[in-house]
Amino acid sequence: MPPALRLSILDQSPISEGSTGAQALANTIDLARLADERGYHRYWVAEHHGGPMLAGPSPEALIGPIASATSRLRVGSGGVMLPHYSPFKVAETFSVLSGLYPGRIDLGLGRAAGTDPQTTWALQRDRRLAGPDDFPNQLAELLAYLEDTLPAGHRFAHLAGMLPGRPEGPEPWLLGSSLQSALWAAELGLPYAFADFINPKGTTIPGTYRERFAASQRLSSPRTAVAVWSICAETDEEAQRLAASSRMAMALLRRGRLIPVPPVEKALRYLASEDARPAGTRRMILGAPATVRAGLEEAAQVYGAEEVIVVSITHDHAARRRSYELIAEAFGLEARAAGSVRAA
Repeated sequence: MPPALRLSILDQSPISEGSTGAQALANTIDLARLADERGYHRYWVAEHHGGPMLAGPSPEALIGPIASATSRLRVGSGGVMLPHYSPFKVAETFSVLSGLYPGRIDLGLGRAAGTDPQTTWALQRDRRLAGPDDFPNQLAELLAYLEDTLPAGHRFAHLAGMLPGRPEGPEPWLLGSSLQSALWAAELGLPYAFADFINPKGTTIPGTYRERFAASQRLSSPRTAVAVWSICAETDEEAQRLAASSRMAMALLRRGRLIPVPPVEKALRYLASEDARPAGTRRMILGAPATVRAGLEEAAQVYGAEEVIVVSITHDHAARRRSYELIAEAFGLEARAAGSVRAA
C-alpha cells in the first residue's frame, strides 16, 4: 500500500482590499494554528517585496512566531530568495530558529527576486552595480556552513562551528519552476519542491530531478513536493466564485497593475467586463471536497510527488480557513484538540 499523501500549506499572507498588511500577518498566524490543529504536515511562508497584495517580505521573521503558536507543524520558508542575502547570514538566522524549535524548521531556497527590478535594486546593499548571478555558488556556500564542510584552509571555515543553534539545523529544500532548479537539486542531493502554480507546463521536470538525483549525506533518495493553487468550498460553484478574487488580481498583475485582493463581487464584475483578459494558463484546483481531493491526488500522481503544498488566496479570511478545513476533512487528516501548543 503506498504511503499516505502528505498535505502542506504555502501561505503568501494576502492583503485583502479594505484590510491592512498587519491584519494579513495576523491571519497568517491564525491559519497556521488551524493547520496545526487539522493535521497538515508543514507550513511555509513566502517572500515577496514591495507590493500591495502580499504581506510577507521576511519569512525568517514569521517562522518564529508561527512555530511558537503551533506544536506539530514543520515550519519554514517557501522560500528565502537567496540572491538578496549573504549565505552566512541566512545560515545564522535559520540556525537560531532551529535551536529554538528543534526538528521543525525548513529552509526552502529560491533564486527568483520575488519582486520587480526597481524593488530588487532597493534591496541591494551595494547599488553601484547589478548584483552578480552566482546562485549556485551562494547555495554551495550556505550548505557548507550548515553542514560544516568548508575546507580547512577556507577563510570562513571557522564560522560554521559558530552557528548558534548547533547541533540543530534546518532541513534545506530547493524550490523551483524550471529545469535548471531541478538539475541543481539533483546534483546537490536536496529535496525539491516544484511550483506548479507558477509553471503548470513543467510536469516532466520533477521526473528529471529523480532521474539525475545523486544521493548525499543530507538525503539518500529523491523527495518531491508539488505546490498547487486550490480553493475548496461546500460546492464546486462556490469555489469557482471565491476564485474570482485571485483571478482578477492575477489578470491585472499581468498588465503591470498590482492591487490588494479584491472582494468577490467586484472581481466578478471585472471578469465579466470587456477589459478583462483571459485567465491564462494557471492551473486552479477548485471545487467541493471530493473534487479538490481528486484534483490534488491527480497533481501528485502527475508530478510523482509524495507531498502536495496547497496555495490559496481569497478575499475573505474565513473562506480561506474553511477551504483548508474542508481539504483536511476530505483527506481524513488527523485533527487534534486546540490549545495543546508546546511552549517555546
